[in-house]
Amino acid sequence: MLLLCAFLLGFVAGLRSMLAPAVASWAACLNRLNVSQTPVVLMSYKITAIVFTILAAGELVADKLPMTPSRKQPLPFIIRIVTGSLVGATVGATAQKLLLGLVLGAIGAVAGTLGGAAVRAKLASVIGRDLPAAIIEDIAALAIAIFSVLVLG
Repeated sequence: MLLLCAFLLGFVAGLRSMLAPAVASWAACLNRLNVSQTPVVLMSYKITAIVFTILAAGELVADKLPMTPSRKQPLPFIIRIVTGSLVGATVGATAQKLLLGLVLGAIGAVAGTLGGAAVRAKLASVIGRDLPAAIIEDIAALAIAIFSVLVLG
């Protein structure tokens, strides 16, 4: 279950690059994910959770702006893989499987980036506007992230 959690949080990073680390960091801060004696102990610090939360809030706004680049462009794609790897490693570290969690988080981020872009484009096409599709994606990302840490983590 923990490895599925690592993949799903990575998937969320593909949808919203800062939301996944914000949720993972709060889960670690609240000891839902115990990383106290691991290399990712930084994720359990309250300041880390606050910083990622601020970044996630900014991303939720910036994502709706017309000048925001596609998540499939190199830099945004790399950032999603990095944050997916971080959340995967955070989950994996709780079971001494940091490297496996990291890899699963990265794979999840690639799947979330490409799959999320395709689903959002299809939704926007069906609805006729991107904003409602983006908001649906926000809600789905948050629901998947919370489910992952509360049920699987």
